[in-house]
Amino acid sequence: MASISLVGVSIAIICFLILHRFLIKKPPYRFYIISWPVLGMIPGLFLVLHRIYDFTVEFLESTELTFSFKGPWFAGLDMLVTADPANIHYLVISNFSNFVKGSDFKEVFDAFEEGLFAKDSLEWKDLNKATQVMINHQGFQRLSMSTTRSKIKDGLVPLFNHIAEEGKTVDLQDVFLRFTFDTSLVTVTRCDDPRSLSIEMPEVEFAKALDNTVEGIQYRHVKPRFLWKLQNWIGVGIEKKMIEAGAIFDRVCAKYISARRNHFTGESEDLLTSHIYIFIYTTKYPLLNPNNDRFLRDNVLALLLAGRNTTTSALTWFFWLLSENPTVVTKIRQEIDKILPRSSSGKERPSYDPMEYLNKLVYLHAALCESMRLYPPVPIERVSPVESDVLPSGHKVEANSKILIFIYAVVG
Repeated sequence: MASISLVGVSIAIICFLILHRFLIKKPPYRFYIISWPVLGMIPGLFLVLHRIYDFTVEFLESTELTFSFKGPWFAGLDMLVTADPANIHYLVISNFSNFVKGSDFKEVFDAFEEGLFAKDSLEWKDLNKATQVMINHQGFQRLSMSTTRSKIKDGLVPLFNHIAEEGKTVDLQDVFLRFTFDTSLVTVTRCDDPRSLSIEMPEVEFAKALDNTVEGIQYRHVKPRFLWKLQNWIGVGIEKKMIEAGAIFDRVCAKYISARRNHFTGESEDLLTSHIYIFIYTTKYPLLNPNNDRFLRDNVLALLLAGRNTTTSALTWFFWLLSENPTVVTKIRQEIDKILPRSSSGKERPSYDPMEYLNKLVYLHAALCESMRLYPPVPIERVSPVESDVLPSGHKVEANSKILIFIYAVVG
């Protein structure tokens, strides 16, 4: 009987240790990245899908900031994931020419194949340089400022007043998405305000098409290539929505391009007109083709996504951090009250030039920078080596393999 009791106690202790290890305590990270036959590491990935970014950060910190992910057999999802600062510097700066987006990336981003997102090497440099010139142009800066102020006055403030009066709650990220969509569309194409940000919060066809395309691209990054290609060919699921979105882009962007060409005077404030102007009247960017409507269409979409999605991400995290740090809110308000001019009644003067005062808001600028350091608006980048190479971490990468750059801030 004593021996039976001893066996029973031993089994109970073992069961307790297993439960404690895998249920009560967090399971070891290695448990989630077991590479199973056929399926690779996908089963473990599904277990942490609800917190994939947090898990990736935690796991990278437990490995030396770089590890090899194995996807299902023949799915083309094997990749090296790295957050090592030395590796990142090597990939995107010191050996930039050997690490391109690659043909797989361009297939994933075929909705914007002529845009900045999908360009490589010299074409990317030309288009990036030209875009920086346009954005820094005084005409664009004036248009951007006037559009933003108008949207705040006629869209954001009335909406928040309505929400406060009705005692309702609101999805702040949705508000920022609508705010940045309206302002970006006006500054990129000089069209009329689409008014997606209003008390009615209407669904705008073009904005919905952008959402569907972004969602589809996200799925393409984790789906086996043959699967999303098949869905696209058949026309089902999210791929069907992307096809429909492409037709909307063609129709709407053709209208914007035609309007800017017909009203072209040589002066440009919006980015679409700048694209037409800068490439026609200069010879600085010989690798680009501004007369191609697909080139203009794809760059309109790329600029919209850059102005809409990244800014929305930055603003959402910024205000979430403010909600967690009330002392920072107090300091920002004190700085604004000190720097921005006021009338004798205490109200903001409507005639002042905001550009004159924005650079003086040092604390606010620092808070925004810190927010984006902690939560980068674009935390992931994917590249592919042209030739085999060895990274500073010692990891060897083969030509045409996939490397996922994961950017995050180490806290603590």
